[in-house]
Amino acid sequence: MTQSTARTRGRPRSFDEGQALEKATLVFRSKGYDGATIDDLVAGMGVGRPSLYAIFGDKRTIFLRALRAYAEAKGALATTALLEPRSLRDSLAGFLRHAVVTATEEGSAPGCLIICVAPLVDDAEVRQFLQDVSASTAALVERRFRDGISAGELPSDFPVATRASQLVDLGRGLTMRAQMGAPRETLLKDAEEAADLVLLPQRGDATSEG
Repeated sequence: MTQSTARTRGRPRSFDEGQALEKATLVFRSKGYDGATIDDLVAGMGVGRPSLYAIFGDKRTIFLRALRAYAEAKGALATTALLEPRSLRDSLAGFLRHAVVTATEEGSAPGCLIICVAPLVDDAEVRQFLQDVSASTAALVERRFRDGISAGELPSDFPVATRASQLVDLGRGLTMRAQMGAPRETLLKDAEEAADLVLLPQRGDATSEG
């Protein structure tokens, strides 16, 4: 009797919201925001149209939810790659390698939702979110550089903010090149060289000695 009553309290959902948003992400990555239709999302997410509207909302709302979930997952992995207890140089290379690996993952949809898709969306909330993500990523890299200064791996006057922005830009560039079809092996090699590049001394340091 108790079991029968429990079953009738409400129909259990036949899908997982997190997994459905991951599938929505694949739709947006492959088709872009403007190119993705509600029919595409219904088919890709495996959710009926009434459930899609009732649980996830319209296309814009689905995109924002998928973007936030994607950024959170991607950011957690990037943080792990950057802050693992190893040398500064290896941490920076790990951060860039992570960008390459995620952008060239076999079987995944092309394009990073944050770098390749979202910037093309004409929406103030999306633009603000991207600015916040960029700022938090740069702050994370700055933190790693400051740890390097504390550990004696960098001079105290190392241009932390400038090099952090450069590293983030290099990661974006590698992702874009992956989108254009550059081989993973080439990009991984370039990631290693880019890590060395951002650690070069300031130009003034070289000229002042002469």
